[in-house]
Amino acid sequence: MTTYDTIVIGAGMSGVTAARMLADDGATVLVLEARDRVGGRMNTDRSAGFAVDLGASWVHGIEESPLWDLVQALGIPTLEYTVGSFQAGGRTIENFDGEGRRMDAEATARWVDDVAEADRMLGEEIAASSPGDTYLDVTERALDRSGFAPERIDEIREFFRHRVEEQCGAWIGDLDAHGLDEDAIDGDEVIFPRGYDELPRRTSAGLDIRREHVVTRVSRHADGVTVSTDRGEFRARSALVTVPLGVLKSGAIEFAPPLPAAVAEPIERLGMGVFNKVFIQFPERFWDEESYVLRALGEAGEHWHSWYDVSAVSGRPTLLTFAAGPFGRRVQDLADEDIVADVVSALRVLYGDSVGAPTAHWITRWGQDPFSNGSYSHLALGSSHHDHDELAGPVDGVLHFAGEATWGEEPATVGAAFYSGHRAAERILGHEIDLAEFAARIREREQNPIR
Repeated sequence: MTTYDTIVIGAGMSGVTAARMLADDGATVLVLEARDRVGGRMNTDRSAGFAVDLGASWVHGIEESPLWDLVQALGIPTLEYTVGSFQAGGRTIENFDGEGRRMDAEATARWVDDVAEADRMLGEEIAASSPGDTYLDVTERALDRSGFAPERIDEIREFFRHRVEEQCGAWIGDLDAHGLDEDAIDGDEVIFPRGYDELPRRTSAGLDIRREHVVTRVSRHADGVTVSTDRGEFRARSALVTVPLGVLKSGAIEFAPPLPAAVAEPIERLGMGVFNKVFIQFPERFWDEESYVLRALGEAGEHWHSWYDVSAVSGRPTLLTFAAGPFGRRVQDLADEDIVADVVSALRVLYGDSVGAPTAHWITRWGQDPFSNGSYSHLALGSSHHDHDELAGPVDGVLHFAGEATWGEEPATVGAAFYSGHRAAERILGHEIDLAEFAARIREREQNPIR
């Protein structure tokens, strides 16, 4: 049996980043991937003749971002699409009040100011919070202090709930009070007209990737690891596990001996959210040309509340909305036609008969995907920011972990996956890896392929 230097489990962004860096350094690397494709939660559907990103879509903040530097170095085209982490203002947003009526400029300005004031008080409540406080606890304290009219409090409460759902895929009462501390974006955000999975596909080109190999067990022993799959066993001096947190929490992979508490407990404490996408194309645009977002506030937006105009990718009128948290888990059990009908019904409350019959749709069900068991990690009640980084290991010097859930500075992002893969490769090799040189090697390999 061949003994590799490193086996990487998972061909998402963190896995292919680490594998590429290790292989470029001369290591023998095997990547085991359960799916029939690379990319993991970066999944682009091109069946309609244009890119639909069913998983990750954005680079969130391009200032001082090594991920953005890599995108630029590889010449991958992007479109500026800055939404600012579910912001109340800052971009052209068509807001509707709790009764579904379009808000004018004055009402919108008052709304944005109210959210800013509530957020200021929320920041104070978070800073003064105690262990065991949820994000729901601190938002209610802030709203109690606000002095706003009851109907305005209801709208801001709904806004805060949806913000947690969109950012974390979780119910506001399950999120730790500090769960959005890292939710900061520096600079513009961008999306990918050719599809985000171009990044992991180009990074992974030429690697030894065994697709449709489902890992069931990782055993540590004196001279390395043995990785068992549904297609046989593989041995290596070290292993890097990059599967999503939801897979680790499910126990689908057995670790022998069991993982130490330093890694096992963060897996247990951290949460895995559900964040599903619903893309719907329409025969004609019924919203303003310059609008980034359509948003229903309060009761009108209890379930479907925000629609993002992503028409620029396909050139056809297309809105993207989300079903996240408990609502997302319920919705993914429904048939496509029922989901689309419900979304269209919510839009017609706002826009009436101008909403035409949809011409196409795409719907995700990440919570039902056995190779992710959710969308991305979040800071569940009882966990801390340190849990993300503690999860990375290493264990016994031979077992490492990477992925968005292992990067405490900005979890739940592609950037976190990329940076954690870089960190894991450096730890395995025992020396630093220059990211500019990493990008240059990818370009050189593309320009001078081995025949």
